[in-house]
Amino acid sequence: MSQKILLNAKEINVILHRLACQLIENHGDFSQTVLIGLQPRGTFLVNRIATILKKDYQIHNLSLGYLDTTFFRDDFRRSGKPLSANKTQIDFIVENKSVVFIDDVLYTGRSIRAALTAIQSFGRPKQIELLTFIDRRFSRHLPIQPDYNGRQVDAINDQKVKVCWKENEGEDTVYLIEKEDSYE
Repeated sequence: MSQKILLNAKEINVILHRLACQLIENHGDFSQTVLIGLQPRGTFLVNRIATILKKDYQIHNLSLGYLDTTFFRDDFRRSGKPLSANKTQIDFIVENKSVVFIDDVLYTGRSIRAALTAIQSFGRPKQIELLTFIDRRFSRHLPIQPDYNGRQVDAINDQKVKVCWKENEGEDTVYLIEKEDSYE
């Protein structure tokens, strides 16, 4: 497999700050807004944005949660192996709040559809928005679009976009990974 760097650490940092500023523009002091990272990879992004909001913009009353959508997906039974879910951690009410789902890559839209179903277990939000770091806009199976978008990537279906976070992979980098043809 070959890989190409799409974004380096400096570019990622700029995008994270831009996304945080866009959230501030639309949500003010966040008293009526909750940020929910979609498990597993959206948790790294939501934590980074929350840190920026707190440290750089002095927004301290953030409601931050993590939502696992494993068993709400329409394709969860297609795997031949048992699934292991991540932990959902939402210790606040979403009733009449603005909910911002946060995920690293928007690909087919199935995770977001599952999140829309799963969040209903925690109340009825006033509105739901979507923040994604990478939007693979030409790969959508469902009519779902982000409200906040770090970068659009036009990748074909056999290419993979991998977002690496220093907290997990030891580096802040976004890669475009191409499968090489194997000739036997």
